[in-house]
Amino acid sequence: MKHSTYPALAGLTAMSLMASSFGEARAQSTDPQTFEPPAVFQAAGPSTASIQASLDAYRLALGGDNNGIAKGPIATGRREINWDGGGSATTRAGTPLTQFLDGRGSLFVTPGSGFVQAPPSGLAETFANPTYEKVFQPFSPARLFSSIGSNVTVVTFFEPGSAGGLVATTRGFGAIFSDVDLPDGSGPGGKRGNRKSSTLVEYYGLDGGLLYSSFVPASPGDAGFSFLGITFKDARVASVRITAGDVAPGADDERPHDIVMTDDFIYGEPQRVQ
Repeated sequence: MKHSTYPALAGLTAMSLMASSFGEARAQSTDPQTFEPPAVFQAAGPSTASIQASLDAYRLALGGDNNGIAKGPIATGRREINWDGGGSATTRAGTPLTQFLDGRGSLFVTPGSGFVQAPPSGLAETFANPTYEKVFQPFSPARLFSSIGSNVTVVTFFEPGSAGGLVATTRGFGAIFSDVDLPDGSGPGGKRGNRKSSTLVEYYGLDGGLLYSSFVPASPGDAGFSFLGITFKDARVASVRITAGDVAPGADDERPHDIVMTDDFIYGEPQRVQ
């Protein structure tokens, strides 16, 4: 990455971006006496229809239009990434992933080696695991998205059109997940309690404090879909940390591990930090 192209990112490595996005803080970054929790939208099921109503309601809650790759500042609307601009080709990139930084105001970082956008067959090839062609299906054809060498992705927001020069916040972020199996409702796992949820989304403010976190609902069985999205009344989310599944994708990730891919990302129009 050429730092001169992205002035707000100058001097930041991939790992320092991870740290600046959510730091070590895990405490509420707003006064708990006045904090208003976000509206939460979630659904899961075996088909695209299972989550469509929740997704439509989420888009409506964000308000306005899909702003596509229009240059900011724009006061209303949302941005969406469906990973399908490359058709059915498999595309791999390093970290940080700057492909959507200027056009949609989002930067992606992972502690792994990079990212892949691919159809199920491409995921099977990328991770040397032929089962992936059957257990994952895209919500919007034809590609899914995953980090490589990690199950963690951090999204940081900037004003679209500023080439990463203007830090921004958003009032909400949602994502579609493919094949979230845990918890599967089959009773206790391990020595205590029920089987743990595998997939978590955490929302952070500008100060690095945790604003909100939620596990993603499961749809046990192959090729199911899950959706989770939240909206605040104002633009306060500076970054989002996604833990997809309980281990990173790979050739030897046999059960009881839960491997999860992501699909469409939907978020409120990034607003420049004043």
